[in-house]
Amino acid sequence: MKSSVAMLARRRVLRGIVAGAAVNVGLPLFDCLLNDNGTAFAATGAPIPTRFATWFWGLGLGEADWRPKVAGRGFELPVQLQALKPFQDKLNLFSGGEVFLDGQANQTHFSGVQGFWTGKVTGAGDFFSSVDSAISGVIGKTTRFRSLEVACDGDPKASWSARADGKQPAEVSPAALYRTIFGPEYRDPNAAEFVPDPTVIARRSVLSGVKDQRLALAKGLGAADRAKLDNYFTSLRALEQRLEIQLQKPEPLLACTRPDAPPEEQNQAVSLATDAMKRHDLLVELLTHAMACDQTRVVNLSITQGMSGLRKEGDPINHHTLTHEEPIDPVLGYQVKCAWFQDQYMQGLATFAGMLDKVKEGDKSLLDRMILFAYTDHGAPRLHSLRNYPFITIGSGDGRLKTGMHIPRPGDVATRVPLTMQQAMGVPVSEFGTESNRVTSPIEEVLA
Repeated sequence: MKSSVAMLARRRVLRGIVAGAAVNVGLPLFDCLLNDNGTAFAATGAPIPTRFATWFWGLGLGEADWRPKVAGRGFELPVQLQALKPFQDKLNLFSGGEVFLDGQANQTHFSGVQGFWTGKVTGAGDFFSSVDSAISGVIGKTTRFRSLEVACDGDPKASWSARADGKQPAEVSPAALYRTIFGPEYRDPNAAEFVPDPTVIARRSVLSGVKDQRLALAKGLGAADRAKLDNYFTSLRALEQRLEIQLQKPEPLLACTRPDAPPEEQNQAVSLATDAMKRHDLLVELLTHAMACDQTRVVNLSITQGMSGLRKEGDPINHHTLTHEEPIDPVLGYQVKCAWFQDQYMQGLATFAGMLDKVKEGDKSLLDRMILFAYTDHGAPRLHSLRNYPFITIGSGDGRLKTGMHIPRPGDVATRVPLTMQQAMGVPVSEFGTESNRVTSPIEEVLA
């Protein structure tokens, strides 16, 4: 086996010439690189990583009652989710959950996500410590990037990912994201030789050189200033850990290939939904490669902010305005123009799932080894409702979730779904949320 592993580590891709141009074709993660159970790398015993992705779309699924009539397996996907039909056996659909305001004003397109994604509804725009951040704190400690955030509409503020110090801005340029992941600091995990980046060595040396001074400085400060300094040092320690990771030879990952650089874009902000979804496809391809190369294990994508300004070509009215003004079709029972946007978004989610499913790691795909969590800002957007939230998961998290089910929870607290996701991903938490949004038990029927 050792000779096979060595050969594959050196020849990680098939190389050839097509029409005079060099081409590389990535190979799957072969069984000879894994242990007998296919759960870890044979050379080191390190487990194949589990990943987590979030995917946000604005303005829900419309005002029609989209909930399937059947609970459990064998349910019929609603018309709004038909694009996900190829993945029905790998997905779960949660319905009925609510966010409770506890006397606070409903800050439309914000309070709902604030409630179920941070566990707390406030009267201010506070947004700290989101669920994905808790998950990345567990599964993302040893990767180059703790998480990556992107947005498709060109607005860096569209991100819903937040750590203890606030929201993480989203990258909106596929070309810039490529440079961040696969630029000069990228080290191919499958390279025959590993050469640390001298720039990284220098940066780590600078931080190490001032460590004693940092400790001495803290002794002469008052309690408030020590707290501020501690927060600052926490970010420095995270940087030190990231630099240390970049100086270690990574595990070989035969599913890892370096993608082509996407073209530069002149305009970051986009107004057409079709343009946003073209950017979406470029971004999710890069995020898929980033996870396959174990540069990160947590990614967060937002198509737009909740109050979406995207529109259909030829129509001056944007999606958000249509949710308020378009009448419900008396025959179909839903807003036809709004449904067009929903279909565009769900086709994008299907594209992301499809890319993840094509990456093979042993006897499973990257999609099988992760949870892709899709969520939105309102139940019924015209009413700015915080009821009947649709939550979608795709993938089992490497067997941590049962899949293929509709889980109706009418009137239940919406935070129960994020608590379930945290427990499935190994976050040591037994409760989540505050006041009426506090939950102390997960949705047991989906936990494997």
